[in-house]
Amino acid sequence: MIFRDAELADLYGIVALLADDVLGRQREILSDPLPEAYIDAFRALQEQAGNHLIVGIDDDGEVKACLQITMVPGIARLGAKRATIEGVRVSADHRNAGLGQRLFEHAIALAREADCQLVQLTTDKTRPDAGRFYERLGFTATHEGMKLVLD
Repeated sequence: MIFRDAELADLYGIVALLADDVLGRQREILSDPLPEAYIDAFRALQEQAGNHLIVGIDDDGEVKACLQITMVPGIARLGAKRATIEGVRVSADHRNAGLGQRLFEHAIALAREADCQLVQLTTDKTRPDAGRFYERLGFTATHEGMKLVLD
């Protein structure tokens, strides 16, 4: 398994991972071809500094894991830069085998290289296994996250 920045050719595999759970089936559209919105978002992500869409690729070239990490400068904490991780997925056939941990180790190393002072993420309350996974990695639930969905 290798970890690298995603390429456009990986996008279908990434969307397939995002759509492969109860929540993802409600908010993603996996079709061939993919909706243009995914391609536009991928290009915008590539153009904005501090964004990485990381994939775990197996020996057959298939996407087996993904996450997005965004490095953002800030004023708080004496001007600390922070990394935010989102869209974490590991294929069902690779869960509980250490792939998620290795993916996070790669992402956290990128955050360190970018001089981030902290790494943060949110996890959906309906995914308690994910919360336990993040705690095993050293994350602590220090804040209550909130979202406002804009139409």
